[in-house]
Amino acid sequence: MQPRRRSSLPDLVRGKSGDVLQLSMRRIHDLVAFCLPYEFEDVVAEVTGADRLVPENYGEVEIARRLYKLARLATRSRRLARAMVPRIGARLTRDYELFFPVFNNPYELFALAMAPGWRERCRVAACFISEIWSYDIPDYLVELLAEFDHVFVGASQPVQEIARIVGRPCTYLPLAADVLRFAPHPDPPPRVIDVCNIGRRSPVTHAALLERAREGRIFYYYDTVRASGDGGKQMTFRVNDASEHRLLLANLLKRSRYYVANRSRVNEPEILAGQEEISSRFYEGIAAGAVLVGEPPRSDEFRKQFDWQDAVIRLPFDSPDAPSILEAIDADPRRLARIQRENVQQAALRHDWVHRLRSIFETLRIRPTEAMLAREERLRSLAATAQLAVRRAGA
Repeated sequence: MQPRRRSSLPDLVRGKSGDVLQLSMRRIHDLVAFCLPYEFEDVVAEVTGADRLVPENYGEVEIARRLYKLARLATRSRRLARAMVPRIGARLTRDYELFFPVFNNPYELFALAMAPGWRERCRVAACFISEIWSYDIPDYLVELLAEFDHVFVGASQPVQEIARIVGRPCTYLPLAADVLRFAPHPDPPPRVIDVCNIGRRSPVTHAALLERAREGRIFYYYDTVRASGDGGKQMTFRVNDASEHRLLLANLLKRSRYYVANRSRVNEPEILAGQEEISSRFYEGIAAGAVLVGEPPRSDEFRKQFDWQDAVIRLPFDSPDAPSILEAIDADPRRLARIQRENVQQAALRHDWVHRLRSIFETLRIRPTEAMLAREERLRSLAATAQLAVRRAGA
């Protein structure tokens, strides 16, 4: 069987006659961390019936991006630089109410060239950049967002700088999770995994938990992929299907008692200059009803979003005593039961992707769809179920 040839034009995946157009990088960038924003795209498509443009040949985009960068530096003119880059992509054939592309990082922004004429075809345009850092803002790409009505980013620190470059409103939009996928209710499975610790991790904490696992005293779930990046501080790999991976993660977490959750890039403080952001671990963990342990961001934003008792139990990043600390928490089963159910309740009321989409629609003055309202009602019902479980447990 011959391998599928990548088209030079993006594939247009039709939705359910919705008025929203997406632009997704899912067929060309498949790192595990990107599954989270692709989950956001899926929820948006589910509740809006969105059409989705999906580029398949990123090599063409990269060539055009490099030509644009050289021309931009040489001419110092965005207009002249655009004129010097060959046209790629295909023009849209219909109008939309909203253009809402999601980008994993700012280096994907030139993929907008795959949808020429999007501004004329879409009444309102907003985008979401999942991960962007104050120390790494490529001005020549971020300035391409000047045609958008609003820019949303998944980090709080760079908001003002992005707004300055773009000349358009920029807003921090927290990450979230598909709570309906991650929540253990209404039929919670047994929590047979004692500790789940994936992604970036402390070798000290990992060694302590690994020793307990060798002794057969805990079921410890952890990554076995080779570490990468400078100093071996990243734990990443590629996935075949983002939705399948998120389902796997949800099934693991709803069966885990403890989930190690630390602030973003916790093991690289030297390059962040005090920029502490909320990682996806916190949203996934509470949605699944796991007990979160780790080092959260020391920020007002984190305290505002996770403002209930025991939302995170602090565990030092390098914690040789991690097993004994968790055993001490185990000594109070009523507390554990309360944490698990209250985490689900808070996630269902505040931290589902539809809550983020609602914020975007309110900012842009777009009315929510009937499917959005129906999902919000399902989440309120889920929260009520979790609250009732807390009361029955007497916690």
